[in-house]
Amino acid sequence: DSHLGQIQHSLILDAFESNHENIPGWPWFVFLAGAMCCLICSSLSHLLASHSRKFYFFFWRLDYAGISVMIVCSFFAPIYYAFYCHPYSCFFYLGTISVLGTLVIITLLSPSLSSSKYRLFRTTLFLAMGFSGVIPAAHAIVIYWGHPHIFVALGYELLMGILYASGAWFYVTRIPEKWKPGAFDIAGHSHQIFHVLVVAAALAHCAATLVVMDFRQRTPTCAS
Repeated sequence: DSHLGQIQHSLILDAFESNHENIPGWPWFVFLAGAMCCLICSSLSHLLASHSRKFYFFFWRLDYAGISVMIVCSFFAPIYYAFYCHPYSCFFYLGTISVLGTLVIITLLSPSLSSSKYRLFRTTLFLAMGFSGVIPAAHAIVIYWGHPHIFVALGYELLMGILYASGAWFYVTRIPEKWKPGAFDIAGHSHQIFHVLVVAAALAHCAATLVVMDFRQRTPTCAS
């Protein structure tokens, strides 16, 4: 328990201090760039979507695409560092999520799928992309069984999944505004709850990534 606590306590402070020159940092910045892209697209959508009907459909499609970009970019750091010594698996998992994400983005940018009729379909696409990480996670457990870092990281990733799923549930059900229309137009709307949970999930994923980075920094070389 004390060892696990030490890992979590040193996540932020030690993430780039020791041996940082031994492992590439670009996957971490891919994740940050994806998160910023998502938040920028979301901000633009909420700011400009009410301008006109044309803007409404364009910017909400852009919002969905931004979410997809963040999901894809979220895979890069943990997969790259977890499978640093297994390049074929790393390439396969990153290639698969990149192709899947590209197809999803193309689908979401289609004007015919922007209506509320396909709300559940869009949510299903996001969840399918997100939970496709179960396979590489299970693979990592098999490879690194017994390493406390992996279980700490998986704990954070499990929390991330719960937060994302909860956000999707609010997004689809439109609770609580459907119970009392008009009462939550300013605060407490399901879309606001959705965004809070998405940000919380991103922070949980950030913590998981830092744990995996800490693990890789402690073992920067691969056994022959």
